[in-house]
Amino acid sequence: MTTKSRLTAALAMAAAAGIGLTTPSLAQSTTATASSAVSAPYCGIYWGSLPNVDSSPLALGPVKDVRTGQHACYDRMVIDVRGPVGGYKVNYVEGTPAPGNPNGLYARGGANLSIFVNNVVVPVPGTHHSAAVDNPDEATDVSGYRTFRQVRELIYGPLGPFGPEGVQFALGVRSHLPFRVLTLDGPGLDSRLVIDVAHKW
Repeated sequence: MTTKSRLTAALAMAAAAGIGLTTPSLAQSTTATASSAVSAPYCGIYWGSLPNVDSSPLALGPVKDVRTGQHACYDRMVIDVRGPVGGYKVNYVEGTPAPGNPNGLYARGGANLSIFVNNVVVPVPGTHHSAAVDNPDEATDVSGYRTFRQVRELIYGPLGPFGPEGVQFALGVRSHLPFRVLTLDGPGLDSRLVIDVAHKW
């Protein structure tokens, strides 16, 4: 065998060895990509389900409306306030309704979020609900929603010098799901307390 033939054979063997060495790396890269895709959270959501609390004091701007809407990855509840949002507490309520009071502090659904906002409330005379809702047991229509099952206005707080202080809602959801709480400014001088509940983990 000539020197040229030996060199050609050596190059061929080196090329074959190189291909053999690179193939597992490609396979490992593909596996890692597939693994990270499987472990990625739904819609990139990293929310949790622990209580979300703001201990700010009572705000004098009254609660004026309650709205809900559907989004691609979550359902949204909005509490509209005149002026700034006061303190709030949003948390899952565990347990079952008390005997003889099937609704209690609960709403329809596999799990319930209790929502308290520390703003002044304008009560409707002769009723036990605020002017923010027309029907306290169906504060908004959530029929057909993927996650929400019912929104109830439960109770407004004790009477203070500026009127009833604070109001509590029960948000019934399909199951114990991750959520987030936001406060947003606007429109104008108004603000909003926003509760988003993901469709799944």
